[in-house]
Amino acid sequence: MRRSLPILLVLTLTACWRRGGTHVELDNLGSDTMLEVAGAWAEAFDKVQDHIALTVSGGGSGTGIAALIAGDVDIANSSRKLKPKELDRAKKHGQNPVEHHVGYDGIAIYVHKSNPIEWLTLDQLKQMFGDGGQVVRWSQLGVDLHDPSLDAIVLASRQNNSGTYEYFREAVLGGSKGRFKPECVNLNGSKDVVEFCSMTRSAIGYSGLAYATPHVRMVPVVKKAGGAPVTPSNSTVLDGTYPIARPLYMYTNGDPVGPIKEYMDWIKSDAGQRVLQAHGYPPLRPL
Repeated sequence: MRRSLPILLVLTLTACWRRGGTHVELDNLGSDTMLEVAGAWAEAFDKVQDHIALTVSGGGSGTGIAALIAGDVDIANSSRKLKPKELDRAKKHGQNPVEHHVGYDGIAIYVHKSNPIEWLTLDQLKQMFGDGGQVVRWSQLGVDLHDPSLDAIVLASRQNNSGTYEYFREAVLGGSKGRFKPECVNLNGSKDVVEFCSMTRSAIGYSGLAYATPHVRMVPVVKKAGGAPVTPSNSTVLDGTYPIARPLYMYTNGDPVGPIKEYMDWIKSDAGQRVLQAHGYPPLRPL
């Protein structure tokens, strides 16, 4: 399902009406993880130039990539790399996706704010989320939620068109052969996972670091048993100590030129990276 940001459609129209002369409209679609920062980028960029108007929509990394392959968007946001089969399909459609690294993201593990779990290992997460995993109750992890009806773990996941879903499967469940438990509650967006965990005391979910709220806790993660727990943050993602982290990408059809190049260059500049950082994402470099 394609989710859009109506405010950015208004921004586009305002840019057209407010200024004289010619302008170019660019369509930007894809990752829900990147949706809010993509909107913030578009709004900030609108203030520093007067000839490019942007519309931004979500729907998932797979949705954005499919639209780029079909020639329907100028820029696709993705929280994962293109798959070989997507590159093959793009070539068959006469498209040449070019990858642009625009920032980083930490995949945080979220629980209800009242959940006292201190940390989790990657293997414990695999046992919780992975098909056939044996961890199904909080009491197996020494956690007491003070209500026997809450002991069963409720798993909040993303839908399979999500780059976050793909990355979590790769990093935690053992790659493309890994499978999520069928009882996972599959949610549309990054924000939806966090909201679900905030309202469900027995839930655990994974979502982008930038979507944290006061109503949930981010659980520190241990890469290997015996190691130190690491809390996700901009600094622990950039220094490589947080184990569930990934690059964020934008894809264009071919090397960007003209207005698309102007926008991509601005996103990678210190000004664009400060917008990213202000919205809770680790930038390409320390600023």
